[in-house]
Parts: sequence; C-alpha cells; structure tokens
Amino acid sequence: MKHLVIAGYCLLLSATPLMAAQHAGPANTLNWNVQKTWKMDTEPLDFVQSLDNKKVFVLGSDSKVHIYTPDGTQLGSIPVAKDTTAIDIAPRGEMLYLVSRTGKSYTALDISVTQKIDITGAPFLGNENAPVTLVVFSDFQ
Repeated sequence: MKHLVIAGYCLLLSATPLMAAQHAGPANTLNWNVQKTWKMDTEPLDFVQSLDNKKVFVLGSDSKVHIYTPDGTQLGSIPVAKDTTAIDIAPRGEMLYLVSRTGKSYTALDISVTQKIDITGAPFLGNENAPVTLVVFSDFQ
C-alpha cells in the first residue's frame, strides 16, 4: 500500500507542470501608456528624436523640418528641398541629414538653437549693451 501511495504522489507531481502549461495564459504582458500627444501644423512625413530626448525633428509636407521640444513647443523650422523624403540626425541633434529619393541627393546641415536668457537685474561687467553676453552659471557657496 505504501508503494501505491508513493507512486500516485509521483504521478501527481509529474502531471502538475503539464496541467499548468495547458491552462496558463500568455507568458508576457504588454503594458503601455501615452506620455505626450501634441498637434502639428503640417502633415508629418518623417521624424526623428535626439538620443538625449531634448529635440524632435519632423519632416513636414510643407517642405520644412520642424524642430520641437518633447512637450510640443516649436523651436523653429528649416526649409528643405521639396523632394526631401527622409531625415536623420546626429545623436544630440547637432547635425541634420536629408535624403532625396528623386533628386538622388544627400545633404548634411550643421544646426544650433540660440536661446535668450533674461539677465535683467543680474550683475555684469563691461558694456551693458554689448552684442554678445557671456553668462556664467556658478555656485558661490
């Protein structure tokens, strides 16, 4: 009788993984949520985002590459040839690469964004109305 109980127990243990495999749901679960959505003024044809996630470049049907921040604030736009079919960028977005299928051409553009900094009331040294201002961010502690 003891051998029958042990044999039954072994049979039950070997069948458990088989039963679990037959009744198990999917092994992986896909989870997602929308982080940002914003509207554009033009029909997008191609896009790329910088690896540092600071700029989004969109090739529009209006023959311009529109440059946005990830929250949808437009930084500016660059006119491109009407036959531009694809874009790419350097990792930080400092170079913009354009490809034209019909024109069989490749163009590389060096781009930068000039940002205005409000220095009203800040201490300064030199001419207050100089065409260029050097701003130094430092910790005085």
